[in-house]
Amino acid sequence: MPEDMEISRSPFTRGHIKYEPSIPDCDISFVSSGRPSTDRMFPSLYDNLEYGTPRLSVSSDYDNRSFGSSYSGNRSMDFSSSQYELSSSSLESGRTSWSSQNMDDVEAEMRRLRQELKQTMDMYSAACKEALTAKQRAKELHSWKLQEEQKIEEARLSEEAALSLAEKEKAKCKAAIEAAQAAQRIAELEAQKRINAEKKASKEADERKMAKKSLGHDLRYRRYTIEEIEAATEHFSPSRKIGEGGYGPVYKCNLDHTPVAIKVLRPDAAQGESQFHQEVEVLSCIRHPNMVLLLGACPEYGCLVYEYMANGNLEDRLFRRNNTPVLPWQVRFRIAAEIATGLLFLHQTKPEPLVHRDLKPANILLDRNYVSKISDVGLARLVPPSVANSVTQYHMTSTAGTFCYIDPEYQQTGMLGTKSDIYSLGILLLQIITAKPPMGLTHHVEHAIENGSFTGILDPAVLDWPVEEALIFAKLALKCSELRRKDRPDLGQVVLPEFNRLRALGEENMPFITPGGSAGPSPNHSQASTSSNQDFLSDPQSLQSGYDSSRSRSNTSSFIGRR
Repeated sequence: MPEDMEISRSPFTRGHIKYEPSIPDCDISFVSSGRPSTDRMFPSLYDNLEYGTPRLSVSSDYDNRSFGSSYSGNRSMDFSSSQYELSSSSLESGRTSWSSQNMDDVEAEMRRLRQELKQTMDMYSAACKEALTAKQRAKELHSWKLQEEQKIEEARLSEEAALSLAEKEKAKCKAAIEAAQAAQRIAELEAQKRINAEKKASKEADERKMAKKSLGHDLRYRRYTIEEIEAATEHFSPSRKIGEGGYGPVYKCNLDHTPVAIKVLRPDAAQGESQFHQEVEVLSCIRHPNMVLLLGACPEYGCLVYEYMANGNLEDRLFRRNNTPVLPWQVRFRIAAEIATGLLFLHQTKPEPLVHRDLKPANILLDRNYVSKISDVGLARLVPPSVANSVTQYHMTSTAGTFCYIDPEYQQTGMLGTKSDIYSLGILLLQIITAKPPMGLTHHVEHAIENGSFTGILDPAVLDWPVEEALIFAKLALKCSELRRKDRPDLGQVVLPEFNRLRALGEENMPFITPGGSAGPSPNHSQASTSSNQDFLSDPQSLQSGYDSSRSRSNTSSFIGRR
């Protein structure tokens, strides 16, 4: 091959290396800078090429140091004839001239294209990021939209529930208003009935008052004049005085050939007048073997006439004042049963129960046969029938009674009930078997029972206590004196049946009196009991003149018949 033809050889033909142009990673054909393409910069050059010189392919892998690599393909020139020698020489000279003149322009174009590609890639990356951000934002907006729709639905449901509830409350309110109006109408009718009843009661009371004035005395009891009272008491002679209490002095005398006790109201007695009328009102309406009998009264001067009780009160007998004989246990059991019987009678009065409120040994009187009778009902109160149970109570504005015997609940709350008397009865029963003061007595008895020293708490003056029965007696008395009203037993169903059993036991062991007047033991009675009972029966005070309950009833009947 000629020497001048070597310049047309491509360095890629050496070593039979075939040149393959690199394909750019990114298509930048859409980028245009507004400048003319390189294949139109030198048209004369491309016009002289017979076989068509390949266009310059610009890529990112272009090597600025070798210009030969910009041609696509490796073609071999076959100059077989001499006619092509001149053309080849011209082409080589053209190429050399074009290469030297436009190398800088190509490099500048390549730098510009690279810069545009970089900018385009940056713009694409930014656009992708914005697209991702917009997609994430759209997703968030969609989620927020779903949440808001859920909240709206919940709010709608809540609103519907609130409206439904409001409708129900409105219906309830309407029903309540109607019920209140009905209750108001009923209350107005009841108030009118009450007013009519009060007017009727007032009218009847006025009529009764007028009738009493026209008759001049109360038919329920004998009215004595002050002159009769003064004559019987020898003008209230101190020699006739047998006792005195908070109400006033008591005189023993005879009226209508009957031994009586006259209680006179002291002028300075606190609430004496109200107690006087209360006692007259109660005792004039009731008759019972175990209640003191009211024979008459002198209302103008506050004098009450009772049957005479020869053996005084139970307190004096228990403490053996004035050297009185010891009460045998048989008599004590009987007295306990009699007190419970009289108290139950008060609680069962009609139309309303009667609460004594001052039950204590000093208010239990004994006749010549030691039959016990309840007295001093001046503090008694008529309460509604519902008080008989343990639920409803009757409220009193002020408590009344004697300390140590007052029901603790009544003392604290003023709520009065029939079981208020049960507490007082419990303390009284403990005194019957112990003959001890009431202060702290329940504690002492409980302590003695727990320590096994119960016999030491019993009245030592009685030598033949039936310890087992006395223990039953004491435990029942402790139940009656419970601090809480609801814990106390029922008088008619629990207390009285047990005391009736104990009374029957005492009567079985009671000494009998022979026709000659001497006392003898019963078959089951001990010698010690016989000795003590003989002393009790031979006591002059127990056999002194007087009258028993049967004589009292007969005298009263004859007295009423005379009226």
